[in-house]
Amino acid sequence: MSFNYDLDKIKFGVDSPTFEKALDLYESGKVTKFKEEPGGYMAIVKGTHPYHVFVSARYYDRGNCDCYLGGQNILCKHMVAVAIYAIAGGSKLSEEDKELINGPKCSNILGELDKEELAKIKKEITTAMSYVKAYIGPSKFWNAYQNSLSEGCARLSKIVSNLPISEQTSKLLINMLLRLDKKLCTGGVDDSDGAVSGFIEDTVLVLEECAKIDPKCIKAFKKLCGQDTCFGWEKPLVRIEEQ
Repeated sequence: MSFNYDLDKIKFGVDSPTFEKALDLYESGKVTKFKEEPGGYMAIVKGTHPYHVFVSARYYDRGNCDCYLGGQNILCKHMVAVAIYAIAGGSKLSEEDKELINGPKCSNILGELDKEELAKIKKEITTAMSYVKAYIGPSKFWNAYQNSLSEGCARLSKIVSNLPISEQTSKLLINMLLRLDKKLCTGGVDDSDGAVSGFIEDTVLVLEECAKIDPKCIKAFKKLCGQDTCFGWEKPLVRIEEQ
């Protein structure tokens, strides 16, 4: 049976505590009697009690579990553990698979991307940005919408954290931030929870750190001079450029 999600989809879409608890269940062999069913996967997950779990093959966060949270239609660690099993099939996960990215970080590695790498990263940024979209749905989809913004920012955080430091990659990040800014200002994005603005501010801090490690990165900040962003996030970088 094919499924419409992968480990990144789960990792970026689930809160960190739930993902970590689900990983522990998976790695400790608590997902048992796993089998495919029409439309999804069934398993018994050992915990305080043996929990009967069903997870959709299309959406990892749809299904049911007879635990307390599952009874309230809240995504639980048991469902996430079964979704992980569906992807990994009981195999050992790599450290990269398990790594959680909590916001963008500076890689502290100098370097540039070659032509193919640059094209690949640009494509990944565009894919991640597609999760940061305008809110046009009814109020009952509000939580799902906010989750989409958070997932987009988590995917972007991974990209930022793996980039080498150079003027080239700094320009790439500036362009990414300006695209996000446009979505916030005129693109109909409702960032009430602050996921997108928080990501922008954290990425500005990354760029400040990049400039300390490689002063050539400061040249990329010139594009921000004269820009009027939605909440003034560009100002620290413009001050550095003007010094």
